[in-house]
Amino acid sequence: MKKDIVFGIRPVMEAINAGKSIDKILISQTLKGSLVYELQDLIKSKGIRCDRVVPERLDWITKKNHQGVVAFFSPIEYQKFEEVLDKLLSRPKAPFILILDGITDVRNFGAIARTAECAGVDAIVIPEKRSVSVTPDAIKTSAGALFRIPVCREKKLYFVLRHLKNRGFFIAAASEKAETDYREVDYPESVALIMGSEDKGVSSQLLKIADAQISIPVRGSIGSLNVSVAAGILIYEMLRNRK
Repeated sequence: MKKDIVFGIRPVMEAINAGKSIDKILISQTLKGSLVYELQDLIKSKGIRCDRVVPERLDWITKKNHQGVVAFFSPIEYQKFEEVLDKLLSRPKAPFILILDGITDVRNFGAIARTAECAGVDAIVIPEKRSVSVTPDAIKTSAGALFRIPVCREKKLYFVLRHLKNRGFFIAAASEKAETDYREVDYPESVALIMGSEDKGVSSQLLKIADAQISIPVRGSIGSLNVSVAAGILIYEMLRNRK
């Protein structure tokens, strides 16, 4: 058995009840019965990400008798956003929070986390669905930074941003279509930066709530930067500007 997974209905339920940190659970689309519904209720009550998948995907993960259920352990303990925010606001230092909207490439995620930790970013927030999560590969790419920086996984990033605005944060969203050069903005002390997915960028809903939409000028013919490179440029500009 791989060290980062557990399979079988009963073993997965026992892992949940034991308080193990579980990243996500996969359940076969063909699996039915009262015990499965009991498992799903338990998953829902704990707020664990769960996806129904084709049986072949589970067979690819493990050749053993998985009974249609595979759970992946998380290498870290995800933290609750409001608790992290309250702790940050109780300190003299103004918080710097990074929001990752739909980043799916684990290498980009790890590279961004490494830069964020080096720059003193206080927390990273990711969505529960359609997003990369903290995996052993992400931790390796981050050079261990994901062990050192709080990571919060929330259902709706929109509500996270609304909460931040209500607490006095300035929200900046990176967009290659934005007309405002990232160097032309004065970033206040408490700031949150939104970086979007590699293909679609920041969602329109989050762009609307941002105080500023910023872009990095590109002189070459390719037209856009890798998201981890762009994040590094923007994070350090904000760090310089806030000083």
